[in-house]
Amino acid sequence: MTVHFIGAGPGAPDLLTLRAQRLIASSPVCLYAGALVPPEVLAHAPADARVIDTQSLQLDEIVAEFERAHARHEDVARLHSGDLSIYSAVGEQTRRLDALGIDWDMTPGVPAFAAAAATLRQELTLPGVAQTVILTRYRRDSSPLPEGERLESLASHGATLVLHLGVQAMEELVAVLVPHYGADCPAAVVARASWPDELILRGTLATIAAAVAEHGVRRTATIFVGPALAGRDFDDSFLYSKARERS
Repeated sequence: MTVHFIGAGPGAPDLLTLRAQRLIASSPVCLYAGALVPPEVLAHAPADARVIDTQSLQLDEIVAEFERAHARHEDVARLHSGDLSIYSAVGEQTRRLDALGIDWDMTPGVPAFAAAAATLRQELTLPGVAQTVILTRYRRDSSPLPEGERLESLASHGATLVLHLGVQAMEELVAVLVPHYGADCPAAVVARASWPDELILRGTLATIAAAVAEHGVRRTATIFVGPALAGRDFDDSFLYSKARERS
């Protein structure tokens, strides 16, 4: 018996990986992350599968479902939105499984920030403009950031900044970021990337908070800040250049 932790992607059902689809279809138990996983993804589960919405469950209750499936020798497809590598709350579950001696594995998925960048038709790294992407979060009611990861410190690098969970505090974010990026720095917000009702807001740090407020965006959004968002005047990549042939 194995608990398969699966990145179910950002929302669009056809962004599910083939491996994920296969594991869902072969697992008698499926636990999924509430409204963040669309019904079309759950439809891959067997007709007689035990399908459980975990959005109202606490960690102990989720682990109890794993133990119940383990006792029955039933594989579990544990679906999380986006990719498992960031902000997935997988770590505390796998720690419990290790303590219980229950086998588990991980299948990656398309992360929300990648889907949002595709919606923007945007490469986040451009030669001579930005070669670093910082992924972080900004939220009042969540675990505190470790020392050294405060937003002010991260913003000082001037890299492409991708923020999760922060759209409810846009004015606070702007106040922190403007001293480092400048008020005219390009910014964008993508709400519900890849879903039918996705929304794209573009502007600068001076205008993006007002746009978010005007459209009533309150959750499930990814924030992008950095000069790469408006990059048009940049060098061609060395990878495909004639200079590479001569080196």
